[in-house]
Amino acid sequence: MAKTKPIFRCSACSHEVAKWVGKCPDCGAWGTVDEAVLAATPSGASARRAMLPSTAAAPISTIDSQVTKARATGVSELDRVLGGGVVPGSVVLLSGEPGVGKSTLLLEVAHRWAAQPGEKSLYVTAEESAGQVRLRADRTGAVHERVYLAAESDLSILLGHVEQVRPSLLVVDSVQTMLAPDVDGVIGGVTQVRAVTAALTSLAKVSGVAVLLVGHVTKDGNVAGPRTLEHLVDVVLQFEGDKNSTLRMVRGIKNRFGSADEVGCFELHEDGIAGVDDPSGLFLHHRTDSVPGTAVTVAMDGKRPLVGEVQGLTVKTEIPAPRRAVSGLDYNRVAMVLAVLQSRGRVFLGKHDVYAATVGGMRLVEPAADLAIALAIASAESDTALPAGWVVLGEVGLAGEVRKVTGLTRRLAEAQRLGFTDAVVPPGSEKMKGGGMRIHEVSDLRTAIRLSGLRGRREGDR
Repeated sequence: MAKTKPIFRCSACSHEVAKWVGKCPDCGAWGTVDEAVLAATPSGASARRAMLPSTAAAPISTIDSQVTKARATGVSELDRVLGGGVVPGSVVLLSGEPGVGKSTLLLEVAHRWAAQPGEKSLYVTAEESAGQVRLRADRTGAVHERVYLAAESDLSILLGHVEQVRPSLLVVDSVQTMLAPDVDGVIGGVTQVRAVTAALTSLAKVSGVAVLLVGHVTKDGNVAGPRTLEHLVDVVLQFEGDKNSTLRMVRGIKNRFGSADEVGCFELHEDGIAGVDDPSGLFLHHRTDSVPGTAVTVAMDGKRPLVGEVQGLTVKTEIPAPRRAVSGLDYNRVAMVLAVLQSRGRVFLGKHDVYAATVGGMRLVEPAADLAIALAIASAESDTALPAGWVVLGEVGLAGEVRKVTGLTRRLAEAQRLGFTDAVVPPGSEKMKGGGMRIHEVSDLRTAIRLSGLRGRREGDR
């Protein structure tokens, strides 16, 4: 029999020490070191003893692939990110900041799932009472007779609910608040979270129940707990959004059953959450005429093209250090574009406050938006609008050159679908199949400014 030896592990960072200490020597947390017992590694003949497998290995050609076929949840935007739906026996971890709408989304998923013929869903909450969840269900219209609800934080009792209800979908809100009674450690600690997740994963694989877990995130946006938690599950989704905006985005971080590059868009309302099939309209300011200081570009969020608007504003100031304010854009990238705009584009902004922002809460951080930022600011400085129906794509280098961007065909197809007629793109880019748009190739920033009909403020004009 293998001998056991006591060790002490920090529940915050999993650092192990030989004896108990009040402060973890690795992360510096106080009172997080608990005793754990590990089995010593067997050696000799016992370590090499063969065990008869319970299930014999089978040729891969005889394995039924339909067992892992995804089943739609009824929420189309979530199904897009999952790769078609939820796979029976899979474990999905949905992480996000508090109040972003995780519980609302999963309650809607449980409702849509139970509305399908012959399906039942079990929603287990350890953070709220059953009455609180029922109030949310009444408000969002997620009440169904085949949606079962349990307010429980004990893992053993949760497994008992699963045996009684026998659902095909299990929602646990949240994994950090569940307690495994036979495991040491505090609720939410590393040891507890690992044990709960491992038990629910085993349940999913054995019974074929699809499990959806809610996970908290840390200050830096990562899933709370060790990174091994993400390795235990099949799918990891990030639910994000600005609390000042109704827009919510679900991004795939890991997906064993499909692509991890998909993005789902939702709008959070008082009466629930709804998917947005065409989110590009949220990021455009609909107007009949062009306005100085605006430029339209197309960003790629995963595999999804999103048309957005960049706005710029310049205001003359007497302050020695003009202000630079940015919203929805990368501040350092905008600062670089301003430097190139002045040095290579001959648009001087040394005595102007510059403001740059996106519309509708969109966040643009990819280099493909560089040219749109530059032309929007140049348009604001010259008080001249870009031609109507133009979309601008291109990365701007420090030498003022306009570089190629990835996925240009998909970007232009999305812009054409929304009615844009002209595109300013880098030279040598792949042409869009079928035509329909006038393509203007520009090799450098100054050529783009000249083509757009903008005239920057020259040093001699001051």
